[in-house]
Amino acid sequence: MYQNYNRPPRRGIFSYVIVAIIAGLIGGIISTYIAPKYLYGKLIPTPEIFISQSPGGSTQINISPQEDITYTQAVAKKATSSVVGITAVQMQREFFWTRPVEGVGSGVVVNSNGYILTNSHVIGDGEGQDIKVLFENKDELDGQVLWFDSTLDLAVVKVDGRNLDTAVLGNSDLLEVGQLAVAIGNPLGLDFQRSVTSGVISGLHRSIQIDQYNVIEDLIQTDASINPGNSGGPLLNAKGEVIGINTAKIQTGEGLGFAIPINIVKPIVEEIIQEGGFNNVYIGFTGSEVEVYERQFGLDLGADIGVVVIEVIPNSPAAKARLRAQDVITHLDGEPIESMINLKKILYNYRIGDTATLTIVRDGSPSNIDITFTDFQ
Repeated sequence: MYQNYNRPPRRGIFSYVIVAIIAGLIGGIISTYIAPKYLYGKLIPTPEIFISQSPGGSTQINISPQEDITYTQAVAKKATSSVVGITAVQMQREFFWTRPVEGVGSGVVVNSNGYILTNSHVIGDGEGQDIKVLFENKDELDGQVLWFDSTLDLAVVKVDGRNLDTAVLGNSDLLEVGQLAVAIGNPLGLDFQRSVTSGVISGLHRSIQIDQYNVIEDLIQTDASINPGNSGGPLLNAKGEVIGINTAKIQTGEGLGFAIPINIVKPIVEEIIQEGGFNNVYIGFTGSEVEVYERQFGLDLGADIGVVVIEVIPNSPAAKARLRAQDVITHLDGEPIESMINLKKILYNYRIGDTATLTIVRDGSPSNIDITFTDFQ
C-alpha cells in the first residue's frame, strides 16, 4: 500500500556550517569573558591556565619616568627668564664698500642690576653698534659693552635695569662627563627665542680652532643642540646653575657643541660689578709656546712645557723681575703654563698689586723669581 509521509525538505551543508560558526562564537564569548568574570572561582573552580604565575628566580622590572625629563623641565623653569636676546650691528666689507649687518646672539643676566654675560663675537669683538638687549617680557633696552676679550670669546654688557631675573653661577671645576647639560638660547634668530635643548657633558678640556689664528682652549663639550644664535647663552647643570657660556658648534658634525667654563669669567664678573670695570694684569713680554719655538729655531731650551720669553717690554713687571729673552716660564704660583692663552687665563685671577712666583728655566736650570703685577704703563 502506498503511504505519503510528508517529510521536511533536506537541509544543505551550508546550513550546518552557519550553525557551527554561531555556536563557536557563543562558546568563545562564554569561555573568555563570561566564565572568567562571573563563573570561575564562584560557581565553578578556576582552571590553572587562568592563575598568574611568575617564573622562579625572575627579576621584576619597574618602569618609571626618566629623571632627565624632570630635571630639564625644572632647569628651564628656573633659568629661562634670565636668558636674553642680543642684537648688534656690525659693518661687513663687500669688495669696495661696507654695509651694516645685524647679528643676533644670546646672553644671560648674572646680576639683577643689569649685568649680562655673553660672547665677545656676539657684540662684534667690541666693534658692534646699536646693541639691543631683549627680555622675556618683551622689554628692549640699550646695551653698553663694559668688557670683552676676543681670545676667550667672552664679554660683559650692561643695561639700565633693576630687579632683573638672574641666573645662579655654578662651579665648572666640579663637572664630570655624563652629567646633564641644558642649553638655552636663540638658535637661528629671534623667531626661536629661549629654545631649550638638553644632553650630557660629552667631554672636558677641549680645544677648537675657530679661525686661522685663534684657538679656544679648555672648553666643555656637550651634545645638547647648539646652533647659530645660541652663542652667549648659558649651559646649565641639573641644579639650574650656569656652568658655561655656549660659544661654538662644529659645523661638520652633529652633537658637537662647546661652552666656555663659567669659572674662567667669575672673577672678571665680580670685579666689574664691584668696581664698574676690569683691569687686566700683565707680565709684559712677547712669547711663544716652547715646543713651537724649539721646532722653529732648532733649539733645546731644557723644558717640556711652558712659554718662551722672546722680548721683554721696558718698565713692565717682567723687566722689573729681570726676566730675559729665552727664559721659559713653566709655572705661575705652581700652576702649569702650557700656552700663551693658558697664561692669560690664569692671570685673570690676579689683581693689580698682587705678587706671584714664576718658575722659569734659564740656560737649562730651573729657578723661581717673584713678580708684582701692575697696570699697563
